[in-house]
This record gives sequence, structure tokens and C-alpha cells, in this order.
Amino acid sequence: MSNFTVHSPQSVPEASKAPLRALEEVFGFVPNLARAMAESPVPIKGFIGLFQNVHAGSFGEAEIQVLLLTNAVTNNSRWAIAFHTHLALAQGVAEADVEAIRARRAPDDIRHAALSAVARSLIENRGKLDAAAQSGFYAAGYRPDQLLELIGVVAASTLTNYAGNVVHPPLEDFLQATEATAALAASPPSSGGSD
Repeated sequence: MSNFTVHSPQSVPEASKAPLRALEEVFGFVPNLARAMAESPVPIKGFIGLFQNVHAGSFGEAEIQVLLLTNAVTNNSRWAIAFHTHLALAQGVAEADVEAIRARRAPDDIRHAALSAVARSLIENRGKLDAAAQSGFYAAGYRPDQLLELIGVVAASTLTNYAGNVVHPPLEDFLQATEATAALAASPPSSGGSD
């Protein structure tokens, strides 16, 4: 149950109106998560600023979606899993790679696998990067400046993933098709022990 309002254009706080207009220009609509985050101007303004920088960086849109989907799955953010599944497929990420990420496996594409491994390592290890993930990143042709840029992508999506996990926004109608599999992806892997 959520105590948060998914704001309409009429109910959104004044300080959050400009960031929502910016999102509408990008997507053609305002995502439900952003409409809920708009309750406070701090996270919605931070979200807009971070993502403007992410999309102006050196990673292509498909690479960004691989990172954002990996982060959503690793952070168990149901809304973000559905949203970034949709966007990853729209940006040309292979369906097999999308399904691999959602199942917490490495994608077949070597560059996507390297991105996914680094993002997952950073999140699971609380900001520390294991040597294998870092080596794989460089072996896939990425540079040190891009590793720092990737940290920015993880930071940006952590904001939205955490907000999604707190406010529980409803899925947009066009995301309903991904809801069932989003629930599966959001389930952390079993540790083999009893719960």
C-alpha cells in the first residue's frame, strides 16, 4: 500500500512542474514514478538533472537501457523493471539479452554483459567493484572515464529504483504486458536457506 499521490498536472506541487514538463517533452508523457516523485521537488529535480547528464554521455541509448534494466533488477524495483524492459526493447537490445538481464544472467552481447556485470557488482558490493567485472569492462573496449560515467548511471537509477520501491507507482497501461515477468525478475535469487 502506498501513501503517495501519483500527481496529475493539476495536483503537482508548483516546484515540481518544470521537471515534469521536461519529462513529457522527452517521453511524450510523464511516467507514473515521476508523477509520484514530484511530491518533493528535491528527488524529481535530481532525477531530471542526473538523467540529462546520463543521456548526454558517451553511452548509446541501448547501453544505457542495459545499465538501467540491470540496476532495476538488482534493486528489485518492479516498476523500473517493467519500464526499462520496454525501453531496452525499443532501443534495439536483443530480447534474449533483456531476458538474460531480467533472469540475473549475463547477456550474450559481450559489451552488454560487461556493462551489466559492472552495474550489478557496484550495487551488490555497496559501491565496490570486483576485479573480474572491471577487467571484463576494459576487455569489452570501454575506457576508465566510462567506468566513472557508469557510476553516474548507477547513481541516477538508484534514486528512481529506491523511489519506486517506496512509492509503488502503478504500471502504465502500455507496461501491463511486462508486469508478470517484472514480478519474476524482481524476486531475488534464492539463497538456498529457509526464509
